[in-house]
Amino acid sequence: MKQDLQQIQVPIAIEMADFEKKFRSFMQSRVKLLDHITSYIVRRKGKQMRPMFVFLTSGLSGNITEATYRGAALIELLHTATLVHDDVVDDANYRRGFFSINALWKNKIAVLVGDYLLSRGLLLSVENNDFELLKIVSDAVREMSEGELLQISKARKLDITEEVYYTIIRQKTASLIASCCAVGAATAGANKENTEKMRLFGEKVGMAFQIKDDLFDYGEDVVGKPVGIDIKEKKMTLPLIYALNKASWIEKKKIIYLIRNKSENKKTVNEIIEFVKNSGGLEYSQNIMNDFYQEALNLLADFPDSTYKSSLSSLVTYTIERKK
Repeated sequence: MKQDLQQIQVPIAIEMADFEKKFRSFMQSRVKLLDHITSYIVRRKGKQMRPMFVFLTSGLSGNITEATYRGAALIELLHTATLVHDDVVDDANYRRGFFSINALWKNKIAVLVGDYLLSRGLLLSVENNDFELLKIVSDAVREMSEGELLQISKARKLDITEEVYYTIIRQKTASLIASCCAVGAATAGANKENTEKMRLFGEKVGMAFQIKDDLFDYGEDVVGKPVGIDIKEKKMTLPLIYALNKASWIEKKKIIYLIRNKSENKKTVNEIIEFVKNSGGLEYSQNIMNDFYQEALNLLADFPDSTYKSSLSSLVTYTIERKK
């Protein structure tokens, strides 16, 4: 998969290398401890799919500009800030297999680092009059917060419908990828219609991406994410929602009881996984994921052929074929 991403990056390889340097400079401060921590964050970057979406959609929509770099940095700064804060909230000691900021420097410093990253992103936009980009990304951060809180509130009652599930993943996951694509188009000078089309394209990709992530919970691939973790955390994902909707009243009541009271038990988690598999929940979810995938490709088809379009198409395919 790593090689696949390298191939996808080919049209923007120079821009991605330049972006890494610019992003480091955007994070610099006058405090040695802060620079030490932000350097730790940069060294442990993930697949960099968000900047890839920004640069590829920018290239597809016109020209990659200096504003494109700032837009990609804004998204990375605000998103990284939310991840640092999330690890504090979740009391998580690891992020992508490495120690989290709060695990190494404690909660107080982690919260302050998250605040700093947030402020750097805001200032970067304000200082360059990138108000349109700031609005796009701020809307995404608001949506992410609302989606997270909606999921938490529903987890208490375990009453998530399929419609509510789509609302949650659109806000929690899809809104960020949508903002990447909208920012890419906007910084290339695209008109409002094409910027909105790119935003919608990113949203469809994000929906497919999250459903793929939910399928990992059932051990369909070898991943870093522990099997059954969503069940343990009482998260109602699409495979489980479908299975419960197909179950008899008595069976549904039993499964809800197990999730509510015994989800920490490994044997119980395996029982729930088997229930979902036997109910056709995985096949149904894969079909819905493929529908979103196809909708994204259909939106992409409206744009002229180019190396950027080809790589974007490959990146969309990567999101649903990835193994982790």
